[in-house]
Amino acid sequence: MKKQFISLVLLLSTFSFAQVGIGTTTQDASSILDITSTSKGLLPPRMNTEQRNLISNPIEGLTIYNTNLKSLETYNGIRWINYRSITSTDVLNPITDQIWMDRNLGAAQVATSSTDFNAYGSLFQWGRAADGHQLITWTSANAGSAVNGTTATLSGDDTSDDAMFILSSSLNDWRSPQNNNLWQGVNGINNPCPSGYRLPTEAEWNVERLSWVSQNAAGGFASSLKLTMPGYRRFNTGAIEAIGNNGYYWTSTVFGNMSRYMGLSSASVGIPNNHRAYGFSIRCIKN
Repeated sequence: MKKQFISLVLLLSTFSFAQVGIGTTTQDASSILDITSTSKGLLPPRMNTEQRNLISNPIEGLTIYNTNLKSLETYNGIRWINYRSITSTDVLNPITDQIWMDRNLGAAQVATSSTDFNAYGSLFQWGRAADGHQLITWTSANAGSAVNGTTATLSGDDTSDDAMFILSSSLNDWRSPQNNNLWQGVNGINNPCPSGYRLPTEAEWNVERLSWVSQNAAGGFASSLKLTMPGYRRFNTGAIEAIGNNGYYWTSTVFGNMSRYMGLSSASVGIPNNHRAYGFSIRCIKN
């Protein structure tokens, strides 16, 4: 009996360090498990979203089939990634595991350089919907003009009366009284991003920029996001300034009666705060 037990232990020990093949006797050298079939598939665990959310402390790489979404999902260490929902305009930062849109909101294409004016996109006042005030016609790397004019009449509610860029010289907001909840999450009242996307928070922009090879515009363009420098639209005149020299990207984070933004130049990048009546760029993040 003792001899048989030792033989069994040796057999199990050998098996635990060997490759495993199912449907094949010539396993690929690079695989720990090699499944070969021309008539059957691999069936992962199937569950709905509610059941998936009950998984305690899912490990990075865990994969299931979501029966609600009819799609494979993999946990990336931060959230579940639904393969069905990843689109051609998505880009994944492999360092932060965050999915972003691959271009500025309103841009025609992914940037080919930090001064690619076809990738500049729109300039939004903080908290406003895509009502037309944000539209810019870019004509070169250093020139552009607003599609719509300006007005000095502040909005009294969450929606403006027209597509005019609203000037502000005292309150420094296009809306009076102010509302801090216009761009908070995918369900934000005026969230201008496509369905399933939202404005990034200050913390998310910080994590993103710290993954760059350099803390400046060159690092922003070299990153997965291919960030550009469209400049900004001034809060009290409506003029477009710093085109091709700086990039200003809104966050959803508020700071007193102002809001935070990520600013980059050829020399540096940082996240200060500014008046909500400015027109800055938007890069949407997937929720």
